[in-house]
Amino acid sequence: MITESMIRGIGMTSQRTRERLITRLSDKGITNKQVLSVMLNTPRHLFVDEALASRAYEDDALPIGQGQTISQPYIVARMTELLLAGGIPGKVLEIGTGCGYQTAVLSQLVPEVYSVERIEVLLHQARKRLRSLKIKNVRFKHSDGSWGWDNNAPYDGIIVTAAPSTIPEALLKQLAVGGKLVIPVGRQDRAQELTVIHRTNTGYEQEVIEAVTFVPLINGDL
Repeated sequence: MITESMIRGIGMTSQRTRERLITRLSDKGITNKQVLSVMLNTPRHLFVDEALASRAYEDDALPIGQGQTISQPYIVARMTELLLAGGIPGKVLEIGTGCGYQTAVLSQLVPEVYSVERIEVLLHQARKRLRSLKIKNVRFKHSDGSWGWDNNAPYDGIIVTAAPSTIPEALLKQLAVGGKLVIPVGRQDRAQELTVIHRTNTGYEQEVIEAVTFVPLINGDL
C-alpha cells in the first residue's frame, strides 16, 4: 500500500531534491513544461528498490532486476517530449513496461496508454504500483514487444524503451497515419540512435535525434 507520505518522500526523495533534477533536465534542453511538471510530481523513488531510493532523483539509469533498468530521467523526458511534439496523441503504445515509471509519466499526459512487457514479474510489479498510485488509464499485456499489440491498433504514438537492431515491421504497421514512433535503434556493441518515425499518407519519414544507450529489445516472453 502506497501512502501519501511515501509519495511525498523525505531527504533525498523530497520535493527539493526533485526540483534539482527538474532544473538539470531544463539545463539539458527539455522545454516541455507539462513533461517537466509531471516528472517533478511522479515519485520515481517508488519505482526502484528501496536500497536505491536515495539515488532516484539523480540523472542516471538504475537497475530494476531481471537484467533491466529504469531509464535515465533525461531520456524519459526527451522521449516523452518528442512523442508529444506537435500535439497530444490520443492512444499510445509503450513497448517495455519495465518498472512502470515511463508508463506512469505517459499516463498523466495522454488519454490512453497500452503497455507491453515480456518479463511477467516486472509487469505484475508495475501494474501493482500504478494501481496504488490510482492511475487507471493504462492497459497491460504480457507479450513479446516486437509484436506490438495489434488488437488495439492503430496508435497515434508508439514509444519503445529498449533498442532493436532494426525497427520491427509490426510496430510500423500499427502506427496510425499522422502518428509517431519514438525508438532507440542499434545493437549494444555499436552506436544506438534515438529515432523518430513519422507515418505519412505515402509512407514513413525518419529523423535521427541523438546517440543513446539502451538495453536490447529481446524477442520472446518470460
